[in-house]
Amino acid sequence: MPREDADELWRVGEALADAAAARCLPLFRNAALVCDNKAGPGSYDPVTEADREAERAMRAILATERPEDGIFGEEFGETAGRSGLTWVLDPIDGTRAFLAGAPSWGVLIGLDAGEGPVLGIIDQPYTGERFMGGLGRAVLRRGESERALAVRECRDLSEAVLLTTYPEVGSTVEQVGFEAVRDRVRLTRYGLDCYAYALVALGQVDLVIEAGLEPYDIQGPQAVIEAAGGIVTDWRGGPAHRGGRVIAAGDRRVHEAALEFLARVA
Repeated sequence: MPREDADELWRVGEALADAAAARCLPLFRNAALVCDNKAGPGSYDPVTEADREAERAMRAILATERPEDGIFGEEFGETAGRSGLTWVLDPIDGTRAFLAGAPSWGVLIGLDAGEGPVLGIIDQPYTGERFMGGLGRAVLRRGESERALAVRECRDLSEAVLLTTYPEVGSTVEQVGFEAVRDRVRLTRYGLDCYAYALVALGQVDLVIEAGLEPYDIQGPQAVIEAAGGIVTDWRGGPAHRGGRVIAAGDRRVHEAALEFLARVA
């Protein structure tokens, strides 16, 4: 892709992140925040006015700046495009964390060129951290400072740090696969939402394993981790950009070792 095209796509991507942050931050840790439950009785799938307003703001920018591109957002679904590019948006990944006042939520932006994301952003407006990857970039920006993103080496599962969002990973069968890996790593931590993927790209942890994901949950993080030198696949080593069962790793040796257990899941 020509440099000028990549620069333009990054300009738009960052404008989307800025717009979403401007809608989310005033409502974070705000007692006046309005929250609805998207799930039926007996279940809980929260959505807030911050989620909706952030996605509306991003869509408004794309309607002006990239009208030929498609959009796939968590709150307002799919809008067909004609360019072959689709912006994949999760205005707040980690809405439960947002509601609890915990800064593990983030704005996720991916740009899918048809076979997966070529650009990704994990933006945490409260901490001021923006993790960016793809089209020649792999950086963490915070204020005026910027540093390169790079995954770390990890030779064996026994040395790995593993993250996931919920202790209950997917179905009962999927839980067994996850626990087989969990029981072999050095340390497992829960509840970090999309921030877990940012930590892989930053070289702080080694693995994230999840199930039941949607494309908007993974495409932004996938691009960031891959640009930092990591790998993101499904549990059989195939493409992950459509969601489902996902494993993200910094070191391919640990990825392959974890797949030995995850690939057994029916």
